[in-house]
Amino acid sequence: MSITPENLMTLEAYAKYRKSHKSEVIAHRRLRSIALGEHINLQFESELTIRYQIQEMLRVEKIFEEAAIQAEIDTYAPLVPDGDNWKATMLIEYGDVDERRQALSKMIGIEDALYIEVAGEARVYAIADEDLDRENDEKTSAVHFVRFQFPATTVAAIKATNQVSMGCDHPYYTLSAAISAEKLAALVLDFK
Repeated sequence: MSITPENLMTLEAYAKYRKSHKSEVIAHRRLRSIALGEHINLQFESELTIRYQIQEMLRVEKIFEEAAIQAEIDTYAPLVPDGDNWKATMLIEYGDVDERRQALSKMIGIEDALYIEVAGEARVYAIADEDLDRENDEKTSAVHFVRFQFPATTVAAIKATNQVSMGCDHPYYTLSAAISAEKLAALVLDFK
């Protein structure tokens, strides 16, 4: 289902929904959040997470005009998976401001070094920041939007196994970790 102004809730209806469903959305998001080491967290988006994000923006900004609602949809809807990909918000997290600044200066290009790997298939590298460039010559951003676009053979391989890993081969941050069976089962639902 695509997100349209007609299938979003009014501010009043959303206020009621939010009270009774917030914990479900948080649990859904937690199931789709994968840590890659101590400092990178990928929050894999879904129609539910993006719909919730749009509704939250409308609520916080008290947006009710049609053009402004459409602008929010246009901003966030591209982050909904298309059936043959996974889309995620990548967060680079350091608690200490100075440590974060130093790390971001060493992590330029890290968003392009993320990959998904399944046995027998080529690594699928992230396509990053299609909306706008989020780094400069001095540092990368702490937030990136990435898409893993899978060929049909890789989709089939992911569906057939529970041994899929996510990794990063950036010189400053190199590691790989298995995606848990529970989280993988949630992500496989993005394939149509």
